[in-house]
Amino acid sequence: MSLPGGDEVHIRCASAGARRRFLRHAATPRCIIQVDPTTNDVARKKMPLPTANPLNTFGFVLVLVIAFFPNLFIYLLKLPLTAFQPSIPSIPSLPQCDCCPPAHCFPTATAEPALAHPTSTPRQLQPPSAANTMSWTQKTIHLPPKSKGSYLVTDHIERELPELRDYKVGLLNLFVQHTSCALSLNENFDEDVREDMSDALDRIAPEDRKGNLYRHSAEGLDDMPAHIKSALVGASVTIPISNGRLNTGTWQGVWYLEFRASKHARKVVATIQGEKQ
Repeated sequence: MSLPGGDEVHIRCASAGARRRFLRHAATPRCIIQVDPTTNDVARKKMPLPTANPLNTFGFVLVLVIAFFPNLFIYLLKLPLTAFQPSIPSIPSLPQCDCCPPAHCFPTATAEPALAHPTSTPRQLQPPSAANTMSWTQKTIHLPPKSKGSYLVTDHIERELPELRDYKVGLLNLFVQHTSCALSLNENFDEDVREDMSDALDRIAPEDRKGNLYRHSAEGLDDMPAHIKSALVGASVTIPISNGRLNTGTWQGVWYLEFRASKHARKVVATIQGEKQ
């Protein structure tokens, strides 16, 4: 075999062990091409070695770090954030209070002003004024003794609670402390509505004149029916307060429903919560 310039190339086969000028069969095993040094000055050529892929190497090292050094991996992840942490503004803490309503709540001495610049002068926190402080009031109202029936007591409630005028916004809760009467919000104009309500409740829970309806009759035939009606109607109502007045609807009023035939004195606990004027 000849190269450009007249050089001769001899092929040495490992199986034959002798130099030959050509190969008759391409399938001859383990043959290498060698330039005869006696016939030319061409140096031996070497095949390049395979090189490793950098991405594969990096992935292999990363898997080893995660598997055997998890804490180191977490540290490396947080390292960029730690380096830039001084330049990230922190979220200001909210003032803390050592009290609960209805007491006046003042921020503690450890509270820092929100969004204060490091070079600015700290603001002096002022205690809340009485005008925007939540307030509580509670008192007991005595209803006039009434026999069985439904009664409109809105005006009586307002007369007994002059404190309502002190509140800009709030709630009034009325709770009757008895088990044979009830409170409700209903029609405030037509008296027939109250009479119809009493008749309807009598049909729902009638008196036991034959002695086969109720077990409890210690105080008379109207005893157990009064308890049933009280449970159905309810013992309390809650009414919003707006600008010193009860904010009821045009046709709404506070009802006192008495379910016993004889007159009874009833007590109602009135609780006011709200912001004063």
